[in-house]
Amino acid sequence: MSWRNFFSKSSRIFGRDVLALACVCTILFSTACGGSGTAVDQRNSKRSLAENKASAELVDLNSASKTALISLPGIGEAYAQKIIDGRPYREKTDLVRKGIVPEKAYALFADRVIARQN
Repeated sequence: MSWRNFFSKSSRIFGRDVLALACVCTILFSTACGGSGTAVDQRNSKRSLAENKASAELVDLNSASKTALISLPGIGEAYAQKIIDGRPYREKTDLVRKGIVPEKAYALFADRVIARQN
């Protein structure tokens, strides 16, 4: 067997393996990046849409229940009670200014709250 025959046979085998690997990678990539998805994926998608709609509604700091306040990210029972005890608020930034919640916690939910004047 000459070197020329060896390299021509090995390159054909190598080329076929590379082609098969490229096909497998393409299938895996397309599935990971938005394939049709499973029923679980579709349920999770519907759930996240519902959560986004609920989170789009602003929580009024001056009238919200403790449960509504706890639903905000970064707010537990203790912070919720401190928010209720510190009412009324002229602005939502009063939470940080009065020392009710730290700035890092406030940053997590600032876009989801409002301080309406009654």
